[in-house]
Amino acid sequence: MRLRRRHYIPSCASHRRVDEDEIYWDAKKQDEESALSPNSPRAISQLAQCFTNAMVGPRAWIGGIFSRSTNRRFGSGRFFYYNFSPHQEESLRNLQERIGVPFDETCFNHQQALRALWDLSFPNVKLKGLISDQWKDMGWQGVNPATDFRGCGFISLENLLFFGRTYPASFHRLLFKQTGERAKWEYPFAVAGINVSFMLIQMLDLYSAKPKCLPGVNFIKMLGEDKEAFDILYCIAFAMMDAQWLAMHASYMDFNEVLRVTRIQLERELSLEDVHKIQDLPAFNLLFH
Repeated sequence: MRLRRRHYIPSCASHRRVDEDEIYWDAKKQDEESALSPNSPRAISQLAQCFTNAMVGPRAWIGGIFSRSTNRRFGSGRFFYYNFSPHQEESLRNLQERIGVPFDETCFNHQQALRALWDLSFPNVKLKGLISDQWKDMGWQGVNPATDFRGCGFISLENLLFFGRTYPASFHRLLFKQTGERAKWEYPFAVAGINVSFMLIQMLDLYSAKPKCLPGVNFIKMLGEDKEAFDILYCIAFAMMDAQWLAMHASYMDFNEVLRVTRIQLERELSLEDVHKIQDLPAFNLLFH
């Protein structure tokens, strides 16, 4: 049974989980803060690397991050066995095939997708090459974005492209941090986007043969009606993450907690009884603010 619908209100609660990694990065931040300007290329590169190492490293490590609080997630303590229609199962297989495609920097189509992402992000700036310091301006770890896809694959680039093409105003608002009272140490846009892709895959249980969590089951029903449902949900999740970031007055060390709170909110909305398509999610309106 789904829950009754509630209006979306960004959560301001932030009960931070302190572990060895967090202590390490807190100390590192204090040591380097005086030597780095938040907008300097070195700062952007190091912040992006922090995000990549923390969230998009080896999958076993990533799974540990999300599974720590799995028993507190919406519907996570119950399994739902739903008989999907043949069309819904086909839609799920197609999405899982996309998820299984790794990013290949030698593939022409993947190279063109990266160039297209640059043109969407900075239409008036010529890209010097696929390996360039310019990529740091978008929030990649270093001069070669290909190194940042190891934790998620080509679908995370497809998600970013879909966001930029379908909701360009919202895309640029997040890329350039145009609204709200921003932190001195902001999240790197591109690497954060990869983390959002991976969070959704985990949350919807898409690595399993069939999702058994309530949000995942309800999502597959939506996917059967709209083949772009995952990409639209990605855009919603990214916008929701940014809204949570602002509501929590977060800085880059808070990213894991912001993503955790975002996931919980998404799970709640995907469990509402009157949500039948992605556009019914209360947070869908965030894409137009």
